[in-house]
Amino acid sequence: MAELQNIDRREVDVKQVLFTWSNLISVSRILVAIPIVYLHYTNGREITWAITLLVFYGIISDYLDGYVARQTNQISEWGKILDPVADKFCAFLLFLYAVYINLIPLWFFVIEIVRDAVIMGGSLYIRKLRGKVAMAEMSGKVSVNALGLYWLSVFFYPEAESVHLVLMGNSLALMIFSFFDYLHRFNEIRKGVKFN
Repeated sequence: MAELQNIDRREVDVKQVLFTWSNLISVSRILVAIPIVYLHYTNGREITWAITLLVFYGIISDYLDGYVARQTNQISEWGKILDPVADKFCAFLLFLYAVYINLIPLWFFVIEIVRDAVIMGGSLYIRKLRGKVAMAEMSGKVSVNALGLYWLSVFFYPEAESVHLVLMGNSLALMIFSFFDYLHRFNEIRKGVKFN
């Protein structure tokens, strides 16, 4: 099958290394949700400076890992896996906890999990079919940011219910849009287009 243009619009030199600074940052984001949940629960659901700093680190690390990878020319196959896994694992724990303490409805969490599971399944299929993982789509990053904003609003301002509804609707719309964006990308890669 002849390969067509690169769906990422440019060639990127992707390394086959695990131990990079950007991958370490991604791994740290996987771990940051655990102390946030623990400290919030054990402090009687009060927001402390430690929780705020951990949340801030989680947000910054989502941008920092990609920035460091590009600046050090260390974009790697492992990084293409670790970055979205870190996003999804962190979101899973934080949203599960928010459901547990009745800040977010269960149905919303289920939609988020099913969407992420289907996208991850597609990524694994592409890995098996083409021998490498596709890079995350910008729409996926925007969707993660919208979800993060929604979670921040319910976690830090639980009384602002009208704001929560707006941010929830925005998150749902972006999750649906990015899902179809990933579906289009999946179909194009399956047909043989090049990708990084």
